[in-house]
Amino acid sequence: MDTTYWGNNFGIMLFKDSITNENLLKYYVKHETNILYKKGIQELKNKGFDITAIVCDGRRGLINSFNNIPVQMCQFHQVAIVRRYITKKPKTPAAVELMDIVLMMKQTDKESFEGAMDLWCKKWKSFLNERVENQKTGKSNYTHKRLRSAYRSLKTNRPWLFTWYDNMELNIPNTSNAIEGHFSDLKNKLRNHNGLSIERKKKFIDGFIKA
Repeated sequence: MDTTYWGNNFGIMLFKDSITNENLLKYYVKHETNILYKKGIQELKNKGFDITAIVCDGRRGLINSFNNIPVQMCQFHQVAIVRRYITKKPKTPAAVELMDIVLMMKQTDKESFEGAMDLWCKKWKSFLNERVENQKTGKSNYTHKRLRSAYRSLKTNRPWLFTWYDNMELNIPNTSNAIEGHFSDLKNKLRNHNGLSIERKKKFIDGFIKA
């Protein structure tokens, strides 16, 4: 499940079956909220669907919102989060090593990834804890704030990064790339129809989703 936008106030939240590749449910939204995701899951249950697992991005509070349903944090989104903090071409050796480990995530197993993360943290712990003092205020701040934020996101999401590995019998995708590709295709087709009103745009999207 994921949401995409056209502008700031018009988007679509989509729930897709990774097994049949069928679009199950959609909402037109102004804002992406955890409450609406939870409503969607409940609506699917009410319609008789058996929710085996959920694959979603790392919205704050979302991945731990579903009781008794395995949730996989999209590894593609996790890589994107880390890149936002330390860029595609990090400068410090610590950041370079962290990015190498993160890029390995989608091709490796849980033990290898977590082992590499633990070794990285042990190696660079002092570097992460370096502080610099503000001469005007006398207060100190962490020197490598963005690197710390990148690591903190990995640490926070760690319990959900390898749900697919812990539940192999469920055949859970480790990314939401199938739905991302669907959104990209939809947006490319809509670009050929610039200038449509919101209502006409909805009709176009309805047809695309149904097809």
